[in-house]
Amino acid sequence: MSDPQQAGTAPKLPLWRRWIVEPVRIQLTQGVTPQKVSLSIAIGSALALFPILGTTTGLGILAGVVLRLNQPVLQAINALCYPIYLPLIVVFIRLGEKVSGAPASGIDFTAMLSTFSHHPGDFFREFGATALHAVLGWAVVAPIWIPVVYLSLIRPMRWAAGRVGRVERKPAG
Repeated sequence: MSDPQQAGTAPKLPLWRRWIVEPVRIQLTQGVTPQKVSLSIAIGSALALFPILGTTTGLGILAGVVLRLNQPVLQAINALCYPIYLPLIVVFIRLGEKVSGAPASGIDFTAMLSTFSHHPGDFFREFGATALHAVLGWAVVAPIWIPVVYLSLIRPMRWAAGRVGRVERKPAG
């Protein structure tokens, strides 16, 4: 039976393999260490959840340059975190309110986005405290999140690197 990849008809991989497994495998085969991949995922996921809309890509780029992290992994993680981004903004706002002792505010994303796009000055006057509460909540979670994610990933990444290394070194035959 012929190899479908050699015939140019590679089977389509499931979404989780295309977006998670393959990018990591490619980085590991290109010499990126399991530690750097784990750190890129940990920091990238924390920055991807920073609760100020429109900042996460730039934060990922900046962190990648400053900390010499893997940009493809950072940006892939940023994209993967999108489905949980808005719900976690609410969580961060509530946590920030609790930490600061502020009363719970009404959260209306439609009004916030409309005000931001049409009257940025009014947005900061009207919703600035809410944004600060969200950042405070995120700042409480991020220093815990990063080491937990890193430590959770380092062993599986080392295993994957060893496995990729064995597959890459396997003699053709």
